[in-house]
Amino acid sequence: MSTEFPRRQFLYTTALAGGALGFTAFAAGRDERAATIAPAATPALDTDTARVEKVKRALLAMQRRAWEQGTASQALLELGEAELVVLLARDAVVNQLKDGRLGVNEGNVPVCDPCSNGEPVLFAAKRTGDPFFQKAADRMLEFVLQKAPRNRDGIIYHNMNENQVWVDAIYMLPPYLAVAGQPAEAFRQVAGYRRILQDPAKVLYSHIWDDDLQQFRRKALWATGNGWAMAGMTRLVRTIPSSMAAEKAQLVVWIRELVEAALPYRRPDGLFHDVLDEPGTFVETNFAQMLAYTLYRGVAGGWLPAVYRETADSLRAAAIPKIDAYGLVQGVCGAPRFEKAGTSTEGQSFFLLMESARRDLARS
Repeated sequence: MSTEFPRRQFLYTTALAGGALGFTAFAAGRDERAATIAPAATPALDTDTARVEKVKRALLAMQRRAWEQGTASQALLELGEAELVVLLARDAVVNQLKDGRLGVNEGNVPVCDPCSNGEPVLFAAKRTGDPFFQKAADRMLEFVLQKAPRNRDGIIYHNMNENQVWVDAIYMLPPYLAVAGQPAEAFRQVAGYRRILQDPAKVLYSHIWDDDLQQFRRKALWATGNGWAMAGMTRLVRTIPSSMAAEKAQLVVWIRELVEAALPYRRPDGLFHDVLDEPGTFVETNFAQMLAYTLYRGVAGGWLPAVYRETADSLRAAAIPKIDAYGLVQGVCGAPRFEKAGTSTEGQSFFLLMESARRDLARS
């Protein structure tokens, strides 16, 4: 797959369909061989602490692209792993493009994904006092505010090579804008993405809108995409200033409507399908983690009712059995092509984000 193609391009590009099928066959053979490696010497994941350490170690072993580096860094940040955050932030700066985009080690396409590295880099700047990090963060912000491609309303496109709005952006971009001192712009971007992507009948968000075609390039109510939206707005609720009380309250309304729209699609096993309203798609693990993260943070912050804690616990309970002896969260929308169940950096990261949110709620 060319480095000039964005992730999940296989979903709607016919030319890549054959490659995806070839990859599936290869991956199946690889998985079969991997299954012959006996994990007998691997310690059981019999405590929360042991489980978190295993998942964290597996995460750090994974190759990462821009959004994966940022999501992993954010998970470690919320987990309290300050030194690891600084290390991952440093490499995001090492892989910064001249125009300011952080962590780009694959082509020149991503616009919103690099922004997911922004908060960890700002944290590293504050933690170390090293101008290396602050200069990098300033260049990232300059790119977003002055160079990023936008639609006529100023809503930022997801990639450089196409005029498309992706639901993923709600997690990648607005939380960074808020911590970078642009909370009003952060809220404006979320409102724009919601206006473009929300299905008026089902309330949930579609994946990709194409401005040039004036139609959805992928209308599917992708579970992980709605998870990106929930988690991104959750982070924004936590970071915008108290002076923006009206905007904070509006975000809470938008989060709750997504939660209530998604829960009816939950399966008897506690999980969801990869496309929420399409039971023919594979059973997926990560959306349960993303939803649990949102609920734990909301209850801890006092902006979601306490009754949601029970729901979060049941979602967590459904996800935990998917962790294998090596700490890999199985059954998530799988890297690198995201067309079938597998493993991914974001699956690892959201287990850690879920656990950090649950821990913080227990301490509150």
